[in-house]
Amino acid sequence: MERIATGPRAAASPPLPGTPLPDGTAVVPASALADLLDGMPRQRHATAAVPTPVATPVPVAVPVLAAAPATAPAPVSVPARPAVRFPRVWRLLPTPAATPFTFVYAAVLAVTSVVAGLAAPGLVHALYQDSSTDVAHLARTPVMVLVMSALWIAGGVLSPYAVAFVLVLTALERRIGGMRTACVFLAGHVLATLATEVPVGLAVLFGHLPATSLHRLDYGISFGVAASIGSLAGLLRPWLRWPLLALTGGALLNDLIAFEDPMTNWGHMIALTIGVATWPLVRRWNRSA
Repeated sequence: MERIATGPRAAASPPLPGTPLPDGTAVVPASALADLLDGMPRQRHATAAVPTPVATPVPVAVPVLAAAPATAPAPVSVPARPAVRFPRVWRLLPTPAATPFTFVYAAVLAVTSVVAGLAAPGLVHALYQDSSTDVAHLARTPVMVLVMSALWIAGGVLSPYAVAFVLVLTALERRIGGMRTACVFLAGHVLATLATEVPVGLAVLFGHLPATSLHRLDYGISFGVAASIGSLAGLLRPWLRWPLLALTGGALLNDLIAFEDPMTNWGHMIALTIGVATWPLVRRWNRSA
């Protein structure tokens, strides 16, 4: 038997959803009432809309394409201004930066040549005599006379040895450096001088030459230049080396055959040989320079 609630509490309680009203209509659910608030008319007996379940989105891996590197615009080629280059012939001449030994030495020789050209002949002869590397001077002041004799050019600045000095020592210093070039030059100058003057002193001592042979005029840079030519030849290519030695040796042999000054001419040949003997040394210096 169905239980019916009576009394004030029952009258006050709202009807349950779906309970028939006195006029036979069904109670509108609370959610439907909320839908009616938007002012849109709906059928009175329409079934309440069932909320459609919302599908949870599944994350999908989207491949990310690597952005292509932006291509830099092609540089506009601007014609470069040609660099100012000195002719290669100028490399044959000494410069203060590249060949300081040859440059300073050539300047000193230029000054002494001017003095020799402008001074009185008597003064010039006295200077030459005091600078001569004869036996008498070598016995008294060997170091000073060896240095002084290398400050003069026999024949002046236009002599072949003056031209050879500038060209040969510049080329040699560019390859092995200033100090080593000075060593080669001094080796030829000193050793060739001793090689020619010591025999003269011995010949005078043993009576084979008169005492006047102890005082002879011998000065200049020719021994050092001859040694430098022989040394430089060892650093050149064969097609330059052998013609240079042949021309230099032929000229020295011609002077030796003429016997104008046999001791000096022999000194030139000895100095050239000293330069050739330095080939192993200067080649090692050239590799390490």
